[in-house]
Amino acid sequence: MRSDVFASEVKPRSNDSTIAADRLEDAVRGSAAALMSSQKEDGHWVFKLEADATIPSEFVLYLHYLDERDPPLERRIGVYLRDIQDKTHGGWPLFHGGEFNISASVKAYFALKAIGDDINAPHMKRAREAILAHGGAATSNVFTRTLLALFGQIPWKGVPVMPVEIMLLPRWFPFHLDRVSYWSRTVIAPLIVLMSLRPQARNPLKIGIPELFTTPPEQVTNWYIDKPRSHWAYVFRGLDRVLHQVQPYFPQGLRRLAVERAVAFVDERLNGEDGLGAIFPAMVNAVLMYDLLGVPKDDPRVVTAKKSIRNLVVEEGDRAWVQPCVSPVWDTALATHALLEAGGPEAEQSVRRAADWLVERQVTDFVGDWAVRRPGLAPGGWAFQYANPHYPDVDDTAVVMAALDRIDPQRYADSIEKGAVWLRGMQSEDGGWGAFDAENTAHYLNHIPFADHGALLDPPTADVSARCVSVLSVLGERQSDPVAKEGVAYLLKEQEPNGSWFGRWGTNFVYGTWSALTALNAAGVEHDHPAIRKGVEWLLSKQREDGGWGEDGRSYWDGEPHGEASVSTPSQTAWALLGLMAVGEAKNPAVARGIAYLVNTRTKEGLWDEEHYTAVGFPRVFYLRYHGYRQFFPVWALARYRNLTTGNAGPVLHAL
Repeated sequence: MRSDVFASEVKPRSNDSTIAADRLEDAVRGSAAALMSSQKEDGHWVFKLEADATIPSEFVLYLHYLDERDPPLERRIGVYLRDIQDKTHGGWPLFHGGEFNISASVKAYFALKAIGDDINAPHMKRAREAILAHGGAATSNVFTRTLLALFGQIPWKGVPVMPVEIMLLPRWFPFHLDRVSYWSRTVIAPLIVLMSLRPQARNPLKIGIPELFTTPPEQVTNWYIDKPRSHWAYVFRGLDRVLHQVQPYFPQGLRRLAVERAVAFVDERLNGEDGLGAIFPAMVNAVLMYDLLGVPKDDPRVVTAKKSIRNLVVEEGDRAWVQPCVSPVWDTALATHALLEAGGPEAEQSVRRAADWLVERQVTDFVGDWAVRRPGLAPGGWAFQYANPHYPDVDDTAVVMAALDRIDPQRYADSIEKGAVWLRGMQSEDGGWGAFDAENTAHYLNHIPFADHGALLDPPTADVSARCVSVLSVLGERQSDPVAKEGVAYLLKEQEPNGSWFGRWGTNFVYGTWSALTALNAAGVEHDHPAIRKGVEWLLSKQREDGGWGEDGRSYWDGEPHGEASVSTPSQTAWALLGLMAVGEAKNPAVARGIAYLVNTRTKEGLWDEEHYTAVGFPRVFYLRYHGYRQFFPVWALARYRNLTTGNAGPVLHAL
């Protein structure tokens, strides 16, 4: 192991700033110990991953669709749904403290009614009034309206046409599954079988929600709800109208072939008990597709697919909820970085175990969907979940490689090199990186009626690109990688006029700016570079009075402020601090204030509380709360501050 990995034995300087040196050291030690206590025996971490009300609601409705009800579990999910109902607007938001969201609220109300809640109960009345005040269930998004059509609550004319014959289109065609993101294709392949064959849910209790419509659904004449975002929207709406008329006349032989192609796609990617795409919506769609096609319940595919869904249920005493997926590789890699910074013999043993666990999960002998754009590229990435070999994740790969390189570049040389080959090969032509695919930039597809969520694609983004630049810059001869240099040019081009960078997978500009500043430092960009100075100034301008930083999901909407929220959060404060320290601002009084905020907000267990959502699935549509973020990011920031303000510590030399 490198001699510079652990710096815990360095004595703190007596003139260390706002927080006394011994108190800071106690916080680092205690918080690192608390983080290590949650490590699994085999070396990994996995923390809960929470979304909004839609996932547990869909789980309940999935059980009712199949007539496989589980009343005790449903009741516990009902407790959770009532707990997260907003006390102000009466509906359900996309993130803690967020505005009313029509789709989340319709699904939650429908699920609670299916569970058995009286529609005249106060919480149901408040929800119904809020839904009706916002236009009723007919104004829900496409995915919600598809669910309502499956339950017979709206006619199928209320859903855009997505014919299963899509599976037969050639790759050169303007719409092809290879042109959309990994999450889109795993959701779409089984879903278009349902949307084409149009089954009806068994719905044993015959639950309906007619009271949520301002106009009876069969009388609605215009289901194109969103304002057109471009001229493409008008073109695609016209095409959708035509498809509604001609779809019944599609040749049945062609349809059977397309269904077979969809089933083959799903079968190949079923992914054991980790599930199709390892994400909840795709898993559910796969089960419903098999059910529609008459696949027996004891068929191994069905049994396994149902198990993958059950694996996402979280039990919390008298309440339960459902995760959209799990994040063990991501959690383990980030916790490892935090402990590398904290140092000490116990942390060294902990990160060694974590590294060995991570190496075992590298995808080195399987070529996934990414190879369509990069044929001949050798595999070498890591997935986000326990297993997802068709879909390794660029972001995870970079973070894992950075940890392995810092722990022991000789011992893990083979894994690092395979990862580096794959990472370099996944760079897009503009110099950036997407999360799962290269050149996934058919932006016109985000304007089809089905894509009202605007998240059909996986284009390059600053945060993912920054991680790639960071790790490639520190491998081998530092700051000599030509691919990383192209990535630096991409990051400089992507900087916002105000000095920040957009955060696609974390909320939002605080996350993106931390990522970019860290990357520019690792790439050897001088700290007085204008882009770095603008990034620093922007972060400093967003520090809150309590010393922390915060930003909520509203920042993804046009016209909303960047880098602001009603409260500070531990994870976002840590990001801001790590970004500032990466570019030489460790002695800035603002950093000392941020460190004081983290030390002063620790809980009795030595960690932090964080109700707010600081991550993203799809901006403006689907937000995430990583329960691990409140644990490892603050540890990382505190330890780095200690290390940079003790002894003769110099600039940050690590990738992250």
